[in-house]
Amino acid sequence: MNSTIWLALALVLVLEGLGPMLYPRLWRRMIASLALLSDNILRRFGGGLVVAGVVIYYMLRKTIG
Repeated sequence: MNSTIWLALALVLVLEGLGPMLYPRLWRRMIASLALLSDNILRRFGGGLVVAGVVIYYMLRKTIG
C-alpha cells in the first residue's frame, strides 16, 4: 500500500482518539445520541462524510500532485 494511505489512516486514528481521551463524558453522550438516530439519518450522515472526504482528497491531490 502507498505510504500516503498509511499516513492518512494514522491521522484519522489520532483525530478519532482525541474525543474519548480529552472529553470522555461528552464523547459518550454524543455516541449515545447517535445510537438513537434512525438508520436513514445515519446513512445520510455517513454519505455526507464520504462525499466530503472524496472532495478534500480530490482537492489536495490536484494541489499537491
